[in-house]
Amino acid sequence: MIARRLLVIGMALLLAVQVVRNSAVAALADSQPEVAARVWPGHPQAELSLGMTDIGRATHAGKPVGADTFKTIYAAAANAPLAPEPYLVRGIQAQLAGNEKMAEQAFVAAEWRDPRSLPARYFLANYYFRAGDARNGLREFANLARLTPHGRTSVAPYIAAYARDRSNWPELRRLFGSDSALEDESLTAMASDPANADAILRLADKAHRTAQSDWLRILVGNLVSEGQYEKARAIWISISGVNSEQLLYDARFSDTQAPAPFNWTLTSSTVGLVERQRGGRLHVLFYGQDDGVLATQLLLLPPGTYRMTMQVSGSQKQLLGWSLTCDKSPAPFATIGLDTLAGRPWVFTVAAGCAAQRLDLSGTSADMPQQADVTISGLNLTSGRPNA
Repeated sequence: MIARRLLVIGMALLLAVQVVRNSAVAALADSQPEVAARVWPGHPQAELSLGMTDIGRATHAGKPVGADTFKTIYAAAANAPLAPEPYLVRGIQAQLAGNEKMAEQAFVAAEWRDPRSLPARYFLANYYFRAGDARNGLREFANLARLTPHGRTSVAPYIAAYARDRSNWPELRRLFGSDSALEDESLTAMASDPANADAILRLADKAHRTAQSDWLRILVGNLVSEGQYEKARAIWISISGVNSEQLLYDARFSDTQAPAPFNWTLTSSTVGLVERQRGGRLHVLFYGQDDGVLATQLLLLPPGTYRMTMQVSGSQKQLLGWSLTCDKSPAPFATIGLDTLAGRPWVFTVAAGCAAQRLDLSGTSADMPQQADVTISGLNLTSGRPNA
């Protein structure tokens, strides 16, 4: 009885050791194959990982891969029939020999054996693109993106580059239709280049054509940086669905959806806190410690004279003021303090050549720090001088 119990315990311990060794090899094979080989010499996964590491080192050094390495990999494959590595090696060898059909068969076999194998997905995608098979290449790219951490972010720039050719757009629409997150990442990557504006507008589906779309903010910002103000605003209007007739957008401080720079950017920082309030009001709290911009919006006013009116209430209004600056100019061409706006309009002139203007509400600290607490309402901007 005791002997039998000891035998059972011994078998359990032996099984536990095997499980631990197998788990250790599985955990170490990819990242530390030499250690995995020491944990369990001759384990097929360790042998395969060592072989793949040797191939990588030889390729990096520009040296031919030794015959012994291939021998080790194929020998290990006999004990690990579901391992993808031998087929990856066979596929690469076939490509180097110019046998593309055999390469495809090998890469497909590798992927079939391990659908989560990143190298298998990568080499198969690369094969399809080389063969001009965009549909299958993009499908493999999409699968690769799903399998890797931050994979969609990693492959999005490649898909963005692929989107520059309009003949590829039908395939991309199909791909985006199957993976909304990949569409979002790809459109965002494309938005970094203003030249992709038309492609983005053609490829983005309804769900990705909203004021909250990341690509809209990035694309509009890059178009503005390049001085393409009219195009930037036209796209902003189209996607945000706003009223294009207004000289100053959201004078009632009610739209929290449309993005900058053609909507208000409100500060929440060490300079102060600015918040929209019901009833068309803007509440401004300036801490008085640091100078800085509290609210800003980019305008596209044609040359001419304008008048701005508003109601201002609160304390320490003399610490706050409006300014207008031609975009990319270092100094404003018109300024006015909030304390001088009581009962009279701010009249200013936009000169020719000033294609876009930054309207800023700023705070200026005093010698003795003071806090300003102000509410602005009834904001209105019109063209032309007031009646005499």
